[in-house]
Amino acid sequence: MNNKNLNINSSENLGNKIDWKIVQAEMKKKLGSDIYDSWLKKISFEEEHLNYILLSVSTRFIRDWIASRYLDQILKIIKSYNREIIRIEFIIKENNNDEKKLVDNFKTEDTSSTSNISFIKDSYLKYNRIDPLKSFEKFVVGSSNKLAFEASKKVAKDAGFYNPLYLYGGVGMGKTHLLNAIGLELKKTHKVMLISAERFMYQFVRSIKSNEMFKFKEYFRNTDVLLIDDIQFMTGKEAMQEEFFHTFNALLDKGSQIIISGDRAPNKLLRIQERIKSRFAGGLVIDIQKPEEELRYKIIKKRIEDLGINQISDFKISEDIQKYIGNQLKSNIRELIGALNRVVSFTRIYNKTPNIPEVKVILKDLLNNSENKVTVEAIQSASCKYFKINKNEMLSSRRSRYLVRPRQVAIYLTKMLTSKSLPEIGRDFANRDHTTVIHSVKTIEKLKEKDSDISISIDNIKNEVLYKQNNEI
Repeated sequence: MNNKNLNINSSENLGNKIDWKIVQAEMKKKLGSDIYDSWLKKISFEEEHLNYILLSVSTRFIRDWIASRYLDQILKIIKSYNREIIRIEFIIKENNNDEKKLVDNFKTEDTSSTSNISFIKDSYLKYNRIDPLKSFEKFVVGSSNKLAFEASKKVAKDAGFYNPLYLYGGVGMGKTHLLNAIGLELKKTHKVMLISAERFMYQFVRSIKSNEMFKFKEYFRNTDVLLIDDIQFMTGKEAMQEEFFHTFNALLDKGSQIIISGDRAPNKLLRIQERIKSRFAGGLVIDIQKPEEELRYKIIKKRIEDLGINQISDFKISEDIQKYIGNQLKSNIRELIGALNRVVSFTRIYNKTPNIPEVKVILKDLLNNSENKVTVEAIQSASCKYFKINKNEMLSSRRSRYLVRPRQVAIYLTKMLTSKSLPEIGRDFANRDHTTVIHSVKTIEKLKEKDSDISISIDNIKNEVLYKQNNEI
């Protein structure tokens, strides 16, 4: 290859028309083959104007991805070839003929053999496994979840009666169990898809990279029942929200049933398009509350019955221990069952019935430990109140100093007061990268050593969060 042709920094080329092949070669060289082959290769040159160039890609997602990550570097390369270019504009040009061929090939695949299955179908088979143990019969009902249970039963019996059905509540309240139970019933007579919002996003991204968007749409828009779990993880992903919105409407138009779960009410979802929240709120929205004492006791009884502990073992879980566990662990059902499982394991390992003091030791990291029950939302709210900013400002991408420090403090406290992983914390703070979380924690740790005001602020916010938490429990 002639190096002279690739020297786009040469002054003799500064006023020339752009040779897109040369620009492509330079992008591949400077940004790497992986990035180029995955994303930049998909860009097509359309027109060059006086001070800008027009490029095209096949989808909005690709445009948004490139624009948010590589646009400045691409423009720098182009400007080195023609410095009069000051901006880049994109248009969307779908290749309908190619996509139609993909759909036709998809429809004629031999579905009896996995060798020809596309990644979407393979993912559907892999991640659409409905758990036969999470049935309505296994769900323990109390006053805090009765409405959600009855609505789920109604939808399972008469698909489309409540459409969409939106269930929300904290972690471990039984939302996923109910979605699974609905799926178990309806799959007997309907085509059912149960998938998490994160998995939906993953398949969406893969379909774009593989140029299989039509297959993606074919699968998700042709189902009879779509169950989406943890919708809050769709936060901030504009391109995926766009596709989800159209899929949602297409399913409603053809009478398909949609059931959604989330950790908060539709109007409290962060960085979700208003039109999507409006669609969610247009159906039946039900809050699953924290389990009341009677329900917690019933759940413990049911779990012991399912395990057969008190029937087949000489070492029983006494009524006193059952009541003690139920009285101490109030926040969610998953934690309650986990605590009981620990006690059951103790009886099997040591061949003895534990007493109350021994149960306290077994569950010492769960009992009366308010820090384990602290929520990210509580930390964010307390931090915003202390620093006199609103939550939208804290979660925004703005880098103003008056926002950055409160954001870092809130991230630091989340790391200290909860058991969440770095990626989970990043997701709770508007889908920030885990490296941002690490940087925030290290920054605050250093500031605490030399800035007494920061230490005082952190202690005040922490005390506020723990005080409120103790009063709620």
